[in-house]
Amino acid sequence: FEPAIAEAAHTVLTAAGYRVSVLGPAADDPEPGRALCCGRTWLSLGQVEAARREAQRMQAALRPALAAGTPVIGLEPSCILSLRDDHLKLGLGPEAEALAKQVFLFEEFIAREHDRKRLTIALKPLGHPKLLVHGHCHQKAVGAMKSLRKVLRLIPDLEFEFIEASCCGMAGSFGLDAEHAGISQQMAELDLFPALRAAPDAPVLANGFSCRHQIVEGVARRPAHVAELMRDALA
Repeated sequence: FEPAIAEAAHTVLTAAGYRVSVLGPAADDPEPGRALCCGRTWLSLGQVEAARREAQRMQAALRPALAAGTPVIGLEPSCILSLRDDHLKLGLGPEAEALAKQVFLFEEFIAREHDRKRLTIALKPLGHPKLLVHGHCHQKAVGAMKSLRKVLRLIPDLEFEFIEASCCGMAGSFGLDAEHAGISQQMAELDLFPALRAAPDAPVLANGFSCRHQIVEGVARRPAHVAELMRDALA
């Protein structure tokens, strides 16, 4: 939905010396013209068999990368953490187990490479006010916010603050349903929206697509993804 974020991630990883391949359907996929899906969309609607079929397409496309031990990197927390967790529960076998060990959020991969002294990238100060960071629920649930904090600290002189808030209220398609729209807004008004209104000039970071959509609709601010932030900080 936001190809600029994928382009930013590609730019950062390439600048760091990695060779990036964009995943597409397997050569024998019966629907080669249809985009891949992790299956999370179907699971959120209770359509388990449809989710399993989508997950199997994804597993087939990833088979060469899994066999080669290639890291699989993604940008959307709900999708990537679905590959790590939901695919195991869908009974997809050893390949799902291999994928769970090889799949990383963008910030997890960057943090891992930095910790292993393998990250060679020059970053410059961004020169903007303190950054407000809203974490995706899946990031928080599995402790992935630690990696995000590490990556933000790589940018020189960057001041940032994690907003103390629960779910933004969008929760996938929940907030888009007319019957849930009011509840969705009430959830955002508990902590997230007040924190953003209290700092009207602060740039905002939110890695989750649903979170960004909620913020755009609620307070007319377009949050960045960490990949975009790192691209802008490339020296």
